[in-house]
Formats: sequence, structure tokens, C-alpha cells
Amino acid sequence: MQQLFNLTNKVIIITGATGVIGEAFIHAVADMNAKVILIGRNEDIGNERAVQLQKKNKEAIFIKADVLNKDDLINAKNIILQKYNRIDGLVNAAGGNVAEAVIKPGDEIFNIDMDAMRKAFDLNLFGTMLPVSVFGDALQQTGNASIINISSMTAQLTITRVLGYSMAKAAIDNYTRWMSVEMANRYGESIRINAIAPGFFITNQNIRLLTNEDGSYTERGEAVIRNTPFKRFGKPEELCGALIWLLSDASKFVTGEVICIDGGFHINSGV
Repeated sequence: MQQLFNLTNKVIIITGATGVIGEAFIHAVADMNAKVILIGRNEDIGNERAVQLQKKNKEAIFIKADVLNKDDLINAKNIILQKYNRIDGLVNAAGGNVAEAVIKPGDEIFNIDMDAMRKAFDLNLFGTMLPVSVFGDALQQTGNASIINISSMTAQLTITRVLGYSMAKAAIDNYTRWMSVEMANRYGESIRINAIAPGFFITNQNIRLLTNEDGSYTERGEAVIRNTPFKRFGKPEELCGALIWLLSDASKFVTGEVICIDGGFHINSGV
């Protein structure tokens, strides 16, 4: 059974590696003895995290790249293939909410800032599609590759305010399913694509939306906890079991799925 989850010597790219969830992902994949490629824009944090892994005798490199810059990604691809001659997995963890794309109470809903909506789609949807486009051929040629996208509870249920983020994440779900069928029809079992949909996890982007400075919950945070059967926020490391499963041969017959990890939030009617 352990062999099914084995990632030893697999070359795994993780975008958004300098974020909170990205940090949990890089350590989880490294602990399974994969070769970890950290992709992000913050060079200081990226290099620091790569060094942390190297000190644990894990193989890891950081490559500075913006997931919306095709030239950056092509350069990253060339570096990876020159060093390892293969890519086995891609985790699209870059993304997040865009403040301008939030609809606040009292805002005019018939005069939405379309540029802000486009910004949310760029970061989340196209920041997922572009890495797949650049790294996809190398992944497929490996013959047993896995792509993991990051969805959200906002794609499962209507969650107030975060309109741009919600629409972009719903589009990621659709893209994941569409690509799973198209890739299977073209390439058979050589490349799979799935998504993880986190529930509510505290990150740098949402900490002040969900908690006060003293650690108590905001009104919005209380609403989330009230509707989460487990009555707490998730911990980033609690996403990692599904991550390893989807990257490994344990999920070889799984494609096009969106795995919800949310403490029961999306199945709770509140009654």
C-alpha cells in the first residue's frame, strides 16, 4: 500500500510556493521524497523555503516566475528539463482573492468594476491555465503525470462579497473537468487533472476578514464556523493527504474530480 503513495524521485512543480498553503504543499511533497520545484514571485521567501528543505536533505530548487508571464514559465520549464529531464506533477497553488473584485454591502451591483473581475480571472483562472499550457507537453511525455488545480468553496456555494474570486474558481472547476476528458481522449492515461477545493483556511489574505487582532472571530468568521460541522477553520497541512493521493499512483483511475476538504461546509444546510 505504501508504494501506491510513493513520490520518490518524482519532479513536482508547485506554483504559489511562497504562500501559506504553498508552504504546506512543498513540505508534504518533499517529505514523500519528491524533487520539489518551488515557483513564486517572492524571491526571498522562495529561496529561504528551498534552503529549509535542502537542510532536511530534500531536493528542492526555487525558480522566480510569475504564473501570468509566459516567458517566465518557459524559462522555468527549460531549467527544470535541463536539470531533471522530466516533469511528473504540477500543483497550481498560485491564486487568491482580489480586493477590487469584492462586492461590499451597499455597493451598486449593477455597476460592477469589470477590470477588477478580469484581474480576478487573470490571477486564478489564467494563472492556472497558463502553467498547464507551458508545462503540459512535458508532463504528458512523462507517461504518468498528474496536474492538481486549486478550487474553492466559492465554486460550490454562493458566498457573499467575493464575486470575482467565486466566478474564477467556478471556471477552474469547469476547466478541470473539460481538460480531464480532452486529455484522456487524446493521450489516454498518461496525464490526469483534478482539483482540490479547500474550505475556510486562515491565510494572509483572509485573516482580517475572518478573525480580529485578538484572535476572536469576526462576524463573517462566526458565520463560517456556524456553518462548518467541525466548528473550526482548516489547517493547511490537512489539504496534504489529498494532495499526495492525487499526485501518486494511488489515484491512477481518478481524473476530472473536485475534492472538497472543508469540514463538511458544502454539504451543510444549516438546519
